[in-house]
Formats: sequence, C-alpha cells, structure tokens
Amino acid sequence: MEDLLNGYFLQVLVFICINTILALTIYMTLCTGLVSLGNAGFMSFGAYTSAILTMKMGLPMPAAILCGGIVAAAVALIIGIPTIRLRGLYLAIATLGFGEVVRVIALNMKITNGALGLSGIPSMANSLSSFASDAGLIDALGIDSQTAGQLLMCIALIILVTVIFFFWYRLEHSRIGRAFAAIKADEYAASLSGINVVYYKMMSFLFSAFFAGVAGALYAHATFFISPTDFTWHKVVDMLLYTVFGGSNVMWGPLLGATVLTIVPESLRAMSEYRDIIYGLMLVILMDFRPDGILSYDAVKYISRRLKKSPKGGK
Repeated sequence: MEDLLNGYFLQVLVFICINTILALTIYMTLCTGLVSLGNAGFMSFGAYTSAILTMKMGLPMPAAILCGGIVAAAVALIIGIPTIRLRGLYLAIATLGFGEVVRVIALNMKITNGALGLSGIPSMANSLSSFASDAGLIDALGIDSQTAGQLLMCIALIILVTVIFFFWYRLEHSRIGRAFAAIKADEYAASLSGINVVYYKMMSFLFSAFFAGVAGALYAHATFFISPTDFTWHKVVDMLLYTVFGGSNVMWGPLLGATVLTIVPESLRAMSEYRDIIYGLMLVILMDFRPDGILSYDAVKYISRRLKKSPKGGK
C-alpha cells in the first residue's frame, strides 16, 4: 500500500481524472453529431481564469475553478452563436481556429505573462493538505502532509468524475438525451419532428465548454504552472484520441481511453527512444481492428448482460 501512495502514482491518477473529464467533453459534443476542436481553447480560459483569480485576487480555489468553467461556457456561447449551424469539418476547422486564436492572444497578453506563462499557481494538493491537517486527518492516516494532500486531491477528482458521469448518464436517459440521439442520427428528420436542433446543439456545446474549463482549472492547480504551449492543437488531438480509442459511442469509452492512454506513455518511459513509435503503432492497430474503439455499444450491452447473470450463476 505504501508503494502505491507515492507522489508519482498519485500524480498519474490525477492526470487520469483530468484527462477523463477532457475526453468526456469531446463525447458531449459528439452526442449531437458535433465535431468541436476548440476544447483546448476553453481549457485555457478555465486554467488562466482560475489561476489569476487565486493568485491575484485571493479567491477561494473551489470558487475560482467554478468561475473558470463559467467563463469558458460564456466564451463558448459567444463563439457558438455564429458557428453552431456549421456542420462536419466546417465546424471542426472553425473551432480549431478559435483555439489557435486563443493561444496567440495568451502569448501576447501581459496578464497571462505571455510565453513565460504563469508560475506559482496555488496547489490544490497543498490546500487540501492544510485542510486535512487542521481537521487532524493527517495524523489519523499516518502519512506525511504532501502525500496526504495528493491522496485527498485524487479522492476529490474521482468524486468529481463520478458526479460528471452520473450527471451525463441521467441527461442521456432524459428527454434531452433522446433529442441529442435523434439529432445525431438524422438532423433533418429531427428538425421535422419538432426538435429545436440549434438549441440542443448549443446545449451540448456549452456543457462541453464548461467542463473543459473546469478541467483546465484543475490542470492549473495540479501543475502549478501553465503557458500557452499547454493548450495547442496537440492537446485537442490527445482529447480526440482518448475518446476514439476507448469508444466514442458509449460513455464509458472516454474513461477507458483516457486511463489507457495516460498510463501507456508513462509505462514506456524506460523505452523513451521508441515510446512514440510503440504508442503510434498501438493506435494504428486498434483503429484497423476496432474502428469504433475498444468499447462499442454492443460490447457494453454484452458486458452488462454478463454482469447481471453472474450473481444468478453464483447461486
């Protein structure tokens, strides 16, 4: 147990949680058939907003993280009004261009410290460690304050990911989710049946931007340093890979993809010269044999049936 409770493993778990949220933001827009590549831009808005509010204005971290998500959603509303009616590659190119514009602006703004980035961002782990110390939890756990802070951060992020999953699961199984599915299946038929296509597309776009902003804020408080190079188009490619690798048609796909594609590069550190080659080959082979990702809708149904039958078999 002590081997698992070290800084490295806990940090990897933190990034698995953050990457899972980012992968879910791609899945949220895909639920209505939107291919949005601007999530790195929304992530940067969340990260810089939370960092500036905590560093320069002394706002409590939870409030700053929430503000990061709200600012990202507000920007998404402004961007979405002229672009949400675009389809396919046109929307993808427009949102990708937005992300690059945000990055260039961050490079040239004084408040973001330009290319040098922002350092000394308050640590979420340290804040939780201080809270645990005041509550007497560190002595009860029998671990040092740094490890306790990282452990509590992992627990907080796992709870947050669980809440987001539950929220989106409930949304998918509601009237809104059925409208999302209808739009994804056939946008024209959905509009003929009385569904306000633009309204529901905008809704999924705003939800995606809000959670991307929250993930960006969490990233800032997990790394203590952010710069415009953290939010390039490469970050969007990573988000897409997490979702497509795990399975873009089911909600569990982003979780699986983010977990595997966060762990694999770390496990290949000893083979640094060949790590990118192995990583790339793995993705090519998967897309060749499983174009829908590891988890498909049929695979999830099969697993759920097996899980339901297993207790009966035990009896």
